[in-house]
Amino acid sequence: MSIRATALLAVLLLLTFTASSRPTSTAQNPKPTASPSPAASPEEEIDPADVISVNTAEVLLPVTVRDAAGQIVKGLTRDDFRVFEDGVQQPLSDLSLREVPVDVGLLVDASSSVANNLDDFRQAVEGFATHLNADDRISLIQFDDRVLLLQDWTSSRVQLRRALKRLMPGMFTRFHDAMLLATRDQRPRSSARHALIVLTDGIDSGRGATFDSALRSALHSQTTIYVVANTQIERARKQTELSKLVSGGEAQVKFNQLRIEDLRLGLAALDASERNLSELTQATGGRLYRPTSFGELERTYAEVADELRHQYALYFSPINKERDGRFRQVRVETSNAAFRVSARIGYFGPK
Repeated sequence: MSIRATALLAVLLLLTFTASSRPTSTAQNPKPTASPSPAASPEEEIDPADVISVNTAEVLLPVTVRDAAGQIVKGLTRDDFRVFEDGVQQPLSDLSLREVPVDVGLLVDASSSVANNLDDFRQAVEGFATHLNADDRISLIQFDDRVLLLQDWTSSRVQLRRALKRLMPGMFTRFHDAMLLATRDQRPRSSARHALIVLTDGIDSGRGATFDSALRSALHSQTTIYVVANTQIERARKQTELSKLVSGGEAQVKFNQLRIEDLRLGLAALDASERNLSELTQATGGRLYRPTSFGELERTYAEVADELRHQYALYFSPINKERDGRFRQVRVETSNAAFRVSARIGYFGPK
């Protein structure tokens, strides 16, 4: 296990202990606009009563396998996989490679860093929808200074197209709050995989939920998260402006000192955001994409659709039958050591 994964696991175990030893909170916020169910206050830690844990005999583990060149590996069988829970190998179900529909939540950051390119997002999403199967579903959530559910679960491309037209630019970025709505309140079907695809720079306004609570909620709900980050685009823009300002004479640099410092802080924030987004996608078995232009969105979303179509749905019945609600670490291996496996790092057991 990598140093980052080890550190992340330690944080999750600490959060599990903290949540189990803290009195249950009953505070509630008003329901987010068009939300399918009332949402807890984003400032509160997640109430264990409000999250999803594994309470069935089987655990569903979506898995993506790539070769050394990064291409998706298809055609593997149950015998090609080994699943370990807390270091103990688990017996895979005889029907471990089932065809499982997917409920995909599409989240778009409509704040200033993306607002001018919403048409590119609309086009990419319409192309993405053409790759889904008839029993797959899509929802659409916009977040800026608000979190708006523009379209609840649907298989209708007409409804999705209408919802895309309701996208409007805003200010600020309630990224963590949007993650809570999508993973905690907008429940997928129990028979489906759950995935989120988020277009954002990941820099939260800091007015609501925390990154740790968003990550914890994603793991509780067993959601695979894909992030299409516009961090590279923003970094190039800021770096170009910064280079121009610092290349001037001493008087010009002094005159623009406030803007120069603001750009440097912005670049540091992008670096920190990318680290968080990488942890979020790695922990949940998803992937972080960093296109260099908004013109690449259509191709990027098509790549995610291809991965979802060729994702293995592994089922196993945990040997550990204790109902302690604790976080259980999961590791997936294949018979070919050269293959790279993407799967979530674990799940919260039953209570």
